[in-house]
Amino acid sequence: MTRTSGRGRMVVETVTVTVAALGLLAVAGPLWSLPHPVFQLCVILLAVPLFALRGRRPAAVFLVIAVLAGAAPVAAPVVAAAAYAVALDVTRPRTRVRLLGSASLLVLASAVVTGPLAGPGSAVYSAELGFVMAATAVVVPGLVGTVYGQQARLLRALRERGDAAERARRSADSEARVQERSRIAAEMHDLVGHRLSLVSLHAGGLELALDRAAPELREEAVLVRRATRDAMRELRQTLGVLGPLGRDTGPDALTDVTGTRSDVEALVAESREGGVDVRLRWDGPDIETRPAPVRRAVHRVVREALTNVHRYARAAPVTVCVAHDDRTVVVTVDNSAPPEPSDTEAPEGTGRGLTGLRERVGLLGGTFEAGARSSGGFQVKAILPAEPADDVPDHPLSAGSDAPPAPAHDQAAALSRTPRAAGALMSALGATALWVLMALAIALVYGQPRHDVHPPRPRLGMTYEELKGVFDSPAERAAATGHEPPRPARAVGCVFPAAGHGPRPGAFDITRYCFDAAHRLISIDRFSVPSVRDAQPWDTP
Repeated sequence: MTRTSGRGRMVVETVTVTVAALGLLAVAGPLWSLPHPVFQLCVILLAVPLFALRGRRPAAVFLVIAVLAGAAPVAAPVVAAAAYAVALDVTRPRTRVRLLGSASLLVLASAVVTGPLAGPGSAVYSAELGFVMAATAVVVPGLVGTVYGQQARLLRALRERGDAAERARRSADSEARVQERSRIAAEMHDLVGHRLSLVSLHAGGLELALDRAAPELREEAVLVRRATRDAMRELRQTLGVLGPLGRDTGPDALTDVTGTRSDVEALVAESREGGVDVRLRWDGPDIETRPAPVRRAVHRVVREALTNVHRYARAAPVTVCVAHDDRTVVVTVDNSAPPEPSDTEAPEGTGRGLTGLRERVGLLGGTFEAGARSSGGFQVKAILPAEPADDVPDHPLSAGSDAPPAPAHDQAAALSRTPRAAGALMSALGATALWVLMALAIALVYGQPRHDVHPPRPRLGMTYEELKGVFDSPAERAAATGHEPPRPARAVGCVFPAAGHGPRPGAFDITRYCFDAAHRLISIDRFSVPSVRDAQPWDTP
């Protein structure tokens, strides 16, 4: 797919530069009498294939095309495209400057060398054309390519950094979920395993009692004990899949009071002892009768929220609110903005704690929200079902309002769709403006008066058309009237060109060209006529 797209782009670029070069030749030829049009066309037909085959050695091809553009100015669009492509791809500034500088010098040198043969004519005009072509066809496209290349590389680097940051965030979230599920698995093992152990113990005692009292029911007790043992083994195997994380121990160990009002009051008291202004508000009855996963979730939400307050907003007042009714348990930890900024910078967190809370609450079928408030401060809120259903969602994102963000490259692609059309339009306008600039550069050299090109020296037998620049001067004709020598017998007309110098004292030199009926020069006569002596206007004879 990429290779096909690259070939298609190369074909479009080649066709574009070919049309631009031929269009420049078609415009410059008739308007400004571009010399040697066949030679100019041959240079275009040689430069375009080199541009199309520049794949492996673009720098060398660029320099060769620069030499051709100096010899034929109509090949300027080809060298401009090559300069843009080289500046776009070269990443090292020194290499880019050397290439553009070398190409500019080659354009100038080629124009000076080939100018007397196929160009303007003299070294002065050739150097002028070389300077203009180097500026319009090498320097300007090179600068544009440099800017666009740096912009494209910067956007690519930013996109890669965004993708890496997104992958790191997803990896951290996934790790936090795995850890939280491992803790939940350990809690399930403690709770359910303990209950199954009690069932197995009572089944064994029942088996011994029935062996004496009712032997016919003994097999039922044996089945209960065996089923309990098998369930315990399967529970260990199933929970082992969730990860090797060990059970919570120490202050994090699950007890009968975990998550109850006394437990939350103990967490609030610990924060107060640490210097945090914490207030507790409990609405509704205690949750000691609620399932252990719900109580543990309440404990975890309060503890994690207060830990974040200790880390980031130690001086801010905090309110912990637990609202319990028949259907839900709502836990809210709300802190306002600190009265004054802290002198010490808080360490940057990973966000795994909040991700773990979202996972735990989501597995119970609740919703979790955490974020900054518009008035300042931060709020953590969890809504838990008082009695979780058996078919709670397996993934927390299905129960909450959060959704996984789109990948960074998809966001970048969505953002880049709109500017593409504008970028293509700007590129087309820029290329058109550059083409017009090249045409004006050629007109600047070939369209101005050619003072260095002199008419051929008159010789007998030349036609009037061959004597370029020979025009009749009315002043010379008037001065020669009555003083010119006799005209040749075959002469049908004579012209008196301007002498180009003023009169000398007492005489005025005049040149006369006489032509026959075939407009051929048959006589060149030079004579002098008397002139009025220089005198002041008030002088009297």
